[in-house]
Amino acid sequence: MAPTVAPGTSSPSVEVDLEDAFELSPQVSLRPEPFGALAYHFGNRRLTFLRSPDMVRLVRELEHHPSAAAALSALGIDARRWPSFRKALANLVASEMLRVRAR
Repeated sequence: MAPTVAPGTSSPSVEVDLEDAFELSPQVSLRPEPFGALAYHFGNRRLTFLRSPDMVRLVRELEHHPSAAAALSALGIDARRWPSFRKALANLVASEMLRVRAR
C-alpha cells in the first residue's frame, strides 16, 4: 500500500481498512514517554510522537491480532473512537512506521 498525495495537500494520505493486519516496521523503535511514546524509523530517520497511551498499546498489540479491528476490540477501545485510531494508523502507514502484514 503506497501513500498517495491528496490533491491540494503536501502530505501523503493512505486509506486504512481496520480489517487488515498490521505490524510495526522492524526498522522502528518505540521509546516510552509520559505522554505516550516516540517512534523512530532508522531507515527514513522519521520521528513520530504517539500522543496517547491507548495508541501505544494498540501499536504494540497489532502484530498479535488478525486485524486492527480485532486489536482494538481486544484492548477494549470504544468503537466510537475507532475513526480517530483509523486516521492515526493511516498516518503511521504513510510514514512507514507500520506496514500491512499477511494474516
